[in-house]
Amino acid sequence: MPRFFIEVAHEAEQLACANAINILFKTGSHFLTHADFGCLDGDHKAWITVDVANKEAARAILPPDYRSKAKIVQLNKFTLEEIEEIIKSH
Repeated sequence: MPRFFIEVAHEAEQLACANAINILFKTGSHFLTHADFGCLDGDHKAWITVDVANKEAARAILPPDYRSKAKIVQLNKFTLEEIEEIIKSH
């Protein structure tokens, strides 16, 4: 199953952090209650990695207010053989 990295930013104020965390926790979603936050280091974002069918399914995990603002990236890994083939072809 494809793996996706979801990044959700919020305003850099303490109340905005608390509201964002509260909204994500109150969804009840296992994914969102296990999000990692960068607020204490000055990076006001939440990060989640999920295994879902596609990018739309990843976006659907988020509360509606965050869906359009979220950055969602499909992740992949490379084998050494794949990298060698890419290098050879160039």
